[in-house]
Amino acid sequence: MSNLKADALGKPLAGWRLQLYTIIFEADTRAGRLFDQVLIAVILASVAVVVADSVDHIHVRFHDGLMLAEWFFTLLFTLEYLARLSCVRHPWRYVLSFYGMVDLLALLPTYLALLVPEVGALIDVRILRLLRVFRVFKLTAYVSEYQALGQALRASKRKIMVFLAAVLMIVLVVGTLMYVVEGPANGFTSIPTSVYWAITTMTTVGFGDITPKTDLGRLIASAMMLLGWGTLAVPTGIVTAEMSYARQATVTTRSCHECLTEGHMPDANFCRHCGAHLSAYAHDEAPA
Repeated sequence: MSNLKADALGKPLAGWRLQLYTIIFEADTRAGRLFDQVLIAVILASVAVVVADSVDHIHVRFHDGLMLAEWFFTLLFTLEYLARLSCVRHPWRYVLSFYGMVDLLALLPTYLALLVPEVGALIDVRILRLLRVFRVFKLTAYVSEYQALGQALRASKRKIMVFLAAVLMIVLVVGTLMYVVEGPANGFTSIPTSVYWAITTMTTVGFGDITPKTDLGRLIASAMMLLGWGTLAVPTGIVTAEMSYARQATVTTRSCHECLTEGHMPDANFCRHCGAHLSAYAHDEAPA
């Protein structure tokens, strides 16, 4: 009776599925680190093949070899994708997750290309080939620095949204003001066009396709340029502060079997996101 109750509450996986899960989803073991390192090399090599295949003279000269390499990488990614689905408790949660969609996009173009006539002029064939570069996003799942940056961005999301709202109000007000001051005669033909000028000026891009001609307009433009220096530093400071805070905590790749959330403490017994019971943490120290 107790075993049935444990299973109903979400008993962690056991046996070969748990071992496979630990290798694939957690990088704090030797096997997990080796798996990630090999997979990173395969991803980079597959992206290099896609990039090389887009060069005409390379495509003509090495077409057969590139096609063989493409199918080799696709089969490897297919096996990896099936292995991930086989060791998670809720396969559909992984399929619909961000990394699950990226993994799927790394596979589908090659298989879908078989169903599309190989006519070079068809734009859909070119799109299918371009979709293969989505493999590069798989790197974010295996490099801890990417994950730390993603966590910092998520933690500072609300602050950045408030900052962007303030910037939007400034460019709207200044753009409208410039429309009144300069007018259509000087290129400020509408408020949206004036807002476009305000954005390019505030971000210090300065295309120069629209420039103020009056003294008052140049004074406003100068103020916008100076304001742009400080504006660019704000989101950088927000994200940097969150990254500094994240470095103070112990970071692991320990994952929850139920919701696939990463980053649990080594001594945690329950998931901080969904509350599911976590399996014993099989962490081993990195080799010296």
